[in-house]
Amino acid sequence: MKIQALEVKAGDRIIAYCNNKMQTCKVKRILDPGEANITLSVFTSENYRGCSVSSIVRFRSNALVDLVVDLVS
Repeated sequence: MKIQALEVKAGDRIIAYCNNKMQTCKVKRILDPGEANITLSVFTSENYRGCSVSSIVRFRSNALVDLVVDLVS
């Protein structure tokens, strides 16, 4: 499901280009919800010595972001 970058909330899982590859990231917090760009702190699925790796991703505020939706059957 695609949503606008401005609609992303902490805790959402998104698909983003991070650490040189497209991957699922969990939004840790919104660092800068600016009008032109939005900056997010995210956790990736990668681990370093048992700790989750935190990264920064940026989107234009009007960009469409892939939201990972868990399907429960």
